[in-house]
Amino acid sequence: MPCCSCCFRVSNKKEKHASDLYSRSMSRLSSEKKIKLFSYAELRSATNNFHRSTSIGRGGFGAVYKGALRDGGGDVAVKVLSAHSRQGTREFLTEIDVIANVEHPNLVALLGCCVEGRHRILVYELLHNGSLHGALLASAGDPARLTWAIRRGVCVGVARGLAFLHEEMASGPIVHRDIKASNVLLDAGYGAKIGDFGLAKLFPDAATHVSTRVAGTAGYLAPEYALHGHLTKKADVYSFGVLLLETVTGKSSSRSLHLSDEGDKVLVERVWELYEAANLRDMIDPAMEDGCNEEEA
Repeated sequence: MPCCSCCFRVSNKKEKHASDLYSRSMSRLSSEKKIKLFSYAELRSATNNFHRSTSIGRGGFGAVYKGALRDGGGDVAVKVLSAHSRQGTREFLTEIDVIANVEHPNLVALLGCCVEGRHRILVYELLHNGSLHGALLASAGDPARLTWAIRRGVCVGVARGLAFLHEEMASGPIVHRDIKASNVLLDAGYGAKIGDFGLAKLFPDAATHVSTRVAGTAGYLAPEYALHGHLTKKADVYSFGVLLLETVTGKSSSRSLHLSDEGDKVLVERVWELYEAANLRDMIDPAMEDGCNEEEA
């Protein structure tokens, strides 16, 4: 019984600390950065009580819904963190703090958030063509509609977004740490925007690297970061390189490629073998083979 009582007190103390942290941060963000604070009732109404018909995505963090704001507010993407989300208090606040401080055509715009009781919700601009992963790599995707011109434009857009984060931020470089196909969103014209800044790291002034716990997605992690926690802007560049390979090949880096005569291979390994064999043409996605500029790819 004393043990249960002690655990209960510790749990309450943690919850109070998290609540205080949220309150202080929300007050600062809403005043300094003009972040709109939505009520839970407002977002529940916008998503038809978070009905499954409005669901447009789901992951370890929770779910994303399409919402229609009242009074002409337009359509939005409503990211609801689950109680068991891998994205904790600090990651939630990091995502708000980082993206509220940046504005760029190739970065998803944060419109506001909701912090009520246990509810933690982020409200973003809605990108009507979903994620690059959904369009290119998911089983329900239609890679044939992604012409080489569209894919090239997506790659250029992501590169511009990363260049802005790495080189043009007045507050110092920001390393995203989770560049991957599901975090690249596509607007109505297939313009690319980088989203999900929950793992982003703001570098101190003049710092070229930091040592930190490893976070991100298997298949996209730079070796020096995955093995030693040595984080630099190059970690994003490596992830971007993997994203380029996925975009050209139409294959996922997070799943092994089964080759009947060679067994399973990861994407980077397979492409490297094709490069050494001077046979890179074999890596091009057949869905766009006829209309692909091989030299550019």
